[in-house]
Amino acid sequence: MRIYQTKNYNDMCRKAAAVIFSQMILKPDSVLGLATGSSPIGVYQRLIEQYNKGDLDFSMVKSINLDEYKGLSCEHDQSYYYFMNENLFKHVNINPDNVNIPNGMVKNNDQECARYNEVIRRLGGVDLQLLGLGHNGHIGFNEPDEAFALETHCVKLAKSTIDANARLFDNPDDVPRYAYTMGIKSIMQAKRVLVIVSGEGKADILKKVLTGPVTPHVPASILQMHNDVTVIGDEAAFSKIN
Repeated sequence: MRIYQTKNYNDMCRKAAAVIFSQMILKPDSVLGLATGSSPIGVYQRLIEQYNKGDLDFSMVKSINLDEYKGLSCEHDQSYYYFMNENLFKHVNINPDNVNIPNGMVKNNDQECARYNEVIRRLGGVDLQLLGLGHNGHIGFNEPDEAFALETHCVKLAKSTIDANARLFDNPDDVPRYAYTMGIKSIMQAKRVLVIVSGEGKADILKKVLTGPVTPHVPASILQMHNDVTVIGDEAAFSKIN
C-alpha cells in the first residue's frame, strides 16, 4: 500500500488525477472504476483540464461506476448517472456506449445485479478503481455488516449514510433508502485501487481503515489485503495518524 499525504484538497486532487492520467496514457482502452460524491469532483475537473489541453483521450476508455440510488432515474439531478454526466462525461469524448452505471429504475434486484455483474465480467474487470471513503468506512455503498458482500447487490443504506446525503435533497424524506452497489469482491479484483480522502471528518475512519483490523464492520479495511492500493489524503484526513 502506497500512502501519500498532501497539503490540502486541491493538492490531493492534482496527485490523484495524475495517477489516472498515467493509467490512461499507458493503456488508452483502460476500464476505469469511477466514484461519485464530493471527493472526486476536483479530480474530474483536472482530468477535464488535461482533456481540453489535448493531453488526454477518453475515446477508448470504458467506465464502470460503483453504485446508483435505487428509485432515481438518470434524469434526476441527484442520481449518480446525472452526477457523472455533469462532472465528467459531457465534458470529454467518452463514448456513451462505454459508460456503465447501475440502473436505479429496475425494480427486480436480482435481475439488475446479475446484469451488472455480467457487465463487469464482460469487460474483464477494472484496471483502476477510484474510491472515496464514507464516514462509516463504506466503499461504494458497501455498508458495515457482519460479512463482506461479494458482487453487485442492493443494499439498505445505513442511517449515517442517509443523514450524510440528506443535505443534497430538498426534503430529507426524498433521500433514497436503497442503492445498487458493486460488491467488495468486484472492487478487490480491480488491478489497481486509488483511494482519496479529504477533511478532518474522515480522520477517525481513515485511521481505522489503515491501522485497524480487517473487518466487515469497517468495509474499507479489506483494502489492506489488496496488492496494489494507493491512498492519497490531505493533512486533515491524516491528522489522527502518526
